[in-house]
Amino acid sequence: MTDRPTSADFVTAFATGWPEREPHLLVLSLTTHKGIQDFAMTREQALLIAKTIKRTAAQLAEPKKAG
Repeated sequence: MTDRPTSADFVTAFATGWPEREPHLLVLSLTTHKGIQDFAMTREQALLIAKTIKRTAAQLAEPKKAG
């Protein structure tokens, strides 16, 4: 197994695609200052990630409550 740092790099770009020969997989490519990381995931995993991003974006868009 490869040793990985415990903190994430900032993602500067990303791209996704459904490979022609593997239509049941989504490939997510993330670009950081250290290079490109590719991840393959199932449709179900991709939908879960999309739902999480959507929920997080909605929370970030909410105005802060005065307290």
